[in-house]
Amino acid sequence: MERKELAISHHENNDNSHKSQSSSVDDAHLYGFAADESTIRKGYFRSPRFLGTMLATGLGLSVAVGGFGLAAPNLALINNEIGPDPNISWVSLVYTLTLAIGLLLVGRLSDLFGRRWFFIGAAGLSLIGCVVSATAQNVQALIAGTAIIGLAASGQQSFATITGELVPMKHRFAANAVMYVFCIPFSALAPALSKAFVLYSAAGWRWCYYLMIILSFISGLLFFIFYFPPTFEDKFKNKSRGQQIRDFDYIGTVLFIGGFVIFLLGLSWGGSVYPWKSAHVISTMVVGGLVLIAFALWECFAPLKEPLLPMHLFKNVAWVVACVLLGIGAMIYYAMAIVWPSMVAVLYTDDGGASMYAGWLSCMPGMINGGQIVGGFLAVPIGKTRIQVIVVLILGGSLLAAIAYAGPDDLWGAGVLMVLSSFFIGWNESVCLSNAGIELLNQQEIGTAIGAAGSIRSAISSLGSAVYVSVLSNRLLETIPAKVPAAVVQAGLPESSVAGFMAGLTSGSFTDVSGLTPDIISAGMAAYKSANAQAYRTVFLATIAFTGLAVILSFFAPNVDDKMTGQIAVTLHREDDDGKAEKVDGV
Repeated sequence: MERKELAISHHENNDNSHKSQSSSVDDAHLYGFAADESTIRKGYFRSPRFLGTMLATGLGLSVAVGGFGLAAPNLALINNEIGPDPNISWVSLVYTLTLAIGLLLVGRLSDLFGRRWFFIGAAGLSLIGCVVSATAQNVQALIAGTAIIGLAASGQQSFATITGELVPMKHRFAANAVMYVFCIPFSALAPALSKAFVLYSAAGWRWCYYLMIILSFISGLLFFIFYFPPTFEDKFKNKSRGQQIRDFDYIGTVLFIGGFVIFLLGLSWGGSVYPWKSAHVISTMVVGGLVLIAFALWECFAPLKEPLLPMHLFKNVAWVVACVLLGIGAMIYYAMAIVWPSMVAVLYTDDGGASMYAGWLSCMPGMINGGQIVGGFLAVPIGKTRIQVIVVLILGGSLLAAIAYAGPDDLWGAGVLMVLSSFFIGWNESVCLSNAGIELLNQQEIGTAIGAAGSIRSAISSLGSAVYVSVLSNRLLETIPAKVPAAVVQAGLPESSVAGFMAGLTSGSFTDVSGLTPDIISAGMAAYKSANAQAYRTVFLATIAFTGLAVILSFFAPNVDDKMTGQIAVTLHREDDDGKAEKVDGV
């Protein structure tokens, strides 16, 4: 097959991409494939171009998760060094916002214009963002660098687009599992690695970014050398770039970015930066929600040639369920990722989480990577992905909720439950992410589908984060005043010194508290841990609501056994120096 033939194949597939797909949902007939495993040249999947692309993708994913994941546990320390600045919370906010809006944009634009330079550009952006963050002398510079990192991560976290379209359908689960291996050092082990940088390196937390600079450069170089997916001319033989640019949905893009940013901003503010009932939170969520409704109406009824988000995707029930389950699974996981490290610091260590021991304990939710990898490799051999999703959600959700009954003296019981629940939730994520691409009727829209799934996941997980933080904060406001003052007074502390003791719990210093003895401190800290345990219990019990919804939806999850074929959406290729068509690599 020569490049001209490939161009015709892609053009014909894209001509069909705008047809109403509602008629195809029932028979689940997939189209948009360019090759088949049975016809591809022997050795293609061991070729330097294919392996180089996979390595570039994996390293890019490492940067996407590590660019923020390594720094996140050290934000308080970073703020003390280059601040203090009350805007330090914006570091996490801008990462969430830029990642969420970028996922759909990268997916759709790379579908319309070709992927190569989007992924090379993402590596370049991440390098710039990490340089800015590594050299930051104030919090404002760190916020700017993190915003760039988040935007770059929207390309790097679109790994399932590359793996999904380059490997046969039956190997997509396994290909994504391989990508998850690259996440282990910078996601699963991120708390320990970042703690090691702080404790054992001269540059301290800045090494979190130095390492990402190195990996960004290598990833970008590998993409530049090896990654040659179909070009714009291959995908649209009878359409010019100028026409594609003119046909693009600019109004929809503005509505999506504006609405999504405003809504997520209000959601992230709620219960942390501002109270839920404050005008800041209510106004931003209402305005953002209305703009998103306007965006949906525009996409549905405007005469668009190239919509930002094709609405026919939402007629595909299997795809919608896979996306929502992906998001709810992430929402459940955030109970572990957010709550567990603080739980370790307060309940299971005596140094406030400053030691390497605390760093290793905080890695327990990282077993989600283990579930993602094992689930990816076993999804096809086991089969019946609907049953898999039902089982792992029931097990993962039940084990997570059971942590509610772990007290300050139950570290290893809570730890085992955390590891197992994380594993099963990771299995669900691996299966659902792959299904979001497999259950796509037109495989030439895989970038849009995976990007939309990622944005949906970000929105749902942001909701989960806001709920957990709010529940924990509100419960602590109740449990600590109810337990600690009574305990220290009973132990002999004068009532006039109670306020000073309570302030010392926040500052970490009791030097100005009169009448304090070691026995009183011991009684007060025991009561403080007990109060925190009660608050954490409420958070873990709150996950039952999300798990229950996920289990109900899992009964509508797709089974994809009949789609495990050797069909391949695209293959890698290149042009020679004279611009003449060269044979597609592997065909």
